[in-house]
Amino acid sequence: MQNHPPHLVPSRLPKRAHYDHETICSILEEALFCTISYVSDHRPFSIPTAFVRYEDKIYIHGSVGSHFIREIEKGIPVCISIMLTDALVVAKSAFSHSVNYRSVTIFSQAEKIEDFETKKAAFEWLTDKIVPGSWEYLRPMKDSEVRKTTALAFAFDEASAKTRDGMPNDEEEDLALPIWSGIIPIPSTKLAPIPDESSKNLPLPQHLI
Repeated sequence: MQNHPPHLVPSRLPKRAHYDHETICSILEEALFCTISYVSDHRPFSIPTAFVRYEDKIYIHGSVGSHFIREIEKGIPVCISIMLTDALVVAKSAFSHSVNYRSVTIFSQAEKIEDFETKKAAFEWLTDKIVPGSWEYLRPMKDSEVRKTTALAFAFDEASAKTRDGMPNDEEEDLALPIWSGIIPIPSTKLAPIPDESSKNLPLPQHLI
């Protein structure tokens, strides 16, 4: 069995952990948001933000004036967490309730993207992940907007995934109880777009259909 650093091995149910690149990337591809945790001035911070995976790094962006961005761009250690919830697991006892989920935990440091064209590319990757097909449709990004925004990349060499699926794991003596058990799926679905006042008379662009 391959050995992994202790901080990548879950203390609870380690058999649910996955370390293969394919599993980790599949979760990073589907998730839209992550939470980045770090310590500054001896105080913990935990900030949710949008992200995109491109090749073997994930990218985020933020204002050049953001305290969060200015702190982590120094290259301090961060912990990045991502979770997708697939279903509520309803057992015959509250103790056995659970959740079907897929998660990734990454330990990394920020790499500030200084190259102008790479920054623009990172913004394109992120924009097209959040709203696929929208980058070419939108008003082109101004150079001044690129300069006002910081792009950070994080390698995910130190990463692990953890997942649960399936039905409840009820205690043997509870199985005969006349109490319903099973799962309640929680699908992640985008609904129909709602236009603002300036767009009410405009046709819905093809990439939003």
